[in-house]
This record gives sequence, structure tokens and C-alpha cells, in this order.
Amino acid sequence: MRGKVVLSARMQAVADMVSKGRSVCDVGCDHGYIPIYLVQNGLSPFVLAMDVNKGPLVRAEKHIFQAGLRDYIMLRLSDGLLSYEKGEAETLICAGMGGRLMCRILKREPDKTRDFKELILQPQSDIPDFRKFLRNEGYSIVCENMILEEGKFYPVIKAVPVLEGGRKHEIPEKEQKLFDRFGPALLKEKHPVLEKYIKKEWKKLSRIKHSLAASADGERIILRRRELEEEMDALREAAEILGITSVILEEINDNDND
Repeated sequence: MRGKVVLSARMQAVADMVSKGRSVCDVGCDHGYIPIYLVQNGLSPFVLAMDVNKGPLVRAEKHIFQAGLRDYIMLRLSDGLLSYEKGEAETLICAGMGGRLMCRILKREPDKTRDFKELILQPQSDIPDFRKFLRNEGYSIVCENMILEEGKFYPVIKAVPVLEGGRKHEIPEKEQKLFDRFGPALLKEKHPVLEKYIKKEWKKLSRIKHSLAASADGERIILRRRELEEEMDALREAAEILGITSVILEEINDNDND
């Protein structure tokens, strides 16, 4: 690797959320591109790059050597945060893995996790459950981004620990489910990629619903129709917040005319 590293869109979104000047622990560092980028661009003075497998660390070591950054990036074999010592870094990056695995990593070492000033997280599955997990574990989502890359949607979340005894703002259950599903910051900011996601999901669910219309009313079909209606109701509410209900109405009319 020669010169400055160039990140993919989703990796760039992760790096962009790191507060400048903070030391970083990157769990699941893979090839080491994010740690290299952070140091090369003066965003972090030190990065601890960790991975559960030796293969990625070997590749990361090669890239770090080529970049001349061995004095600024430390490599460590670690299953999640097990080999991390509390206080070694201020920012935690955990990206490129499933939401359930990420929950296990964060929950297994709660004292270490809560010691970070900020968590930069990019779960690739079970997103609503992951946002709910953060709330229940005492974290507040302060910033969120969404990236569309090669046909896939990637949320990027910055969360901070809520101070002990901090007052929690009670949100109605229905509204909270909507926030967990789509992200409170993404809805508030009317994020353009979230709009694309909702449009894509609405069209997909509309096609499924249309195909089920001709199916016999068996118990499984009835249950699936109910699930679809609940999912589509949530999409309608999100679309209203984003001001894109016209797209949904157009889809309804198209299906009615089929």
C-alpha cells in the first residue's frame, strides 16, 4: 500500500464519526484501513487495532508497515474486548458484523464498554433490536448516518453512555418502536438514504402483499398478511415524517389498477 488510504463509503462514514484527537480501539479491524486512515489524517493520535482472527491482523500489520505507522497503531489478537485493558482508548469502533454479535461483544465486558467516551457502531443486521439494546444498556444515540453501497444499506451509529442517574425522556411505546426501526436521528434529519430505504422496502412489501392476495386463507398466510400490514404501517408513519407519502400513494394506486 502506497500513499494515503482511501476508504469505501461505509468505512468512511465510520471514520467520519470519530471525534478528532481521541485514541481509538477498533474491534474487528480487518485489514486495518480505518486505523491507518485515522492516523494519516490526524484524527487520532493512537489506534489499538484488534481482531479475533490472526489472518486479518497479519494483513493489517503489512499495511501498517507499508504506511510507516507502527509507532501509532498497535495490533492485538482479541475476542471482542477480552484482551482490552480499561482506559487504553477513548473511542470504540465496532463495525462490519451482525447486530447480535455486536450486542454480545458490548454486553460481555460492560465496565470496559461504558468506560469509552463514544461508541461508533455499524451493525449489519437486526438493526431495530440493536438500537433497543443500546437504550436498555444505558446508551444514547447522538448521531446516525446511513450509507447505500453496492445495493446494501448500512446505518452508522454514534452512541454515548448516559450518566448514572440521568433523567430519561419517556417516549410513547409506538413512537419508540418507530425510532428503533428507522433511527431517531435519521427520521429527524429526513436523511435522503433513509428515504431510499423506505421506498425500496415499501415496493418490496407491496409486491409480496400483492402475491399473497391470490393465496388461500390458510393460518400461515393470514399470519404473514398481518405481519406485512404491521411492517407497512410502520413504513407509512416513517414516510409521513419524511414527507414522502406521495410515493406510497402512487404505489397503492398502481397495485389497485393491476
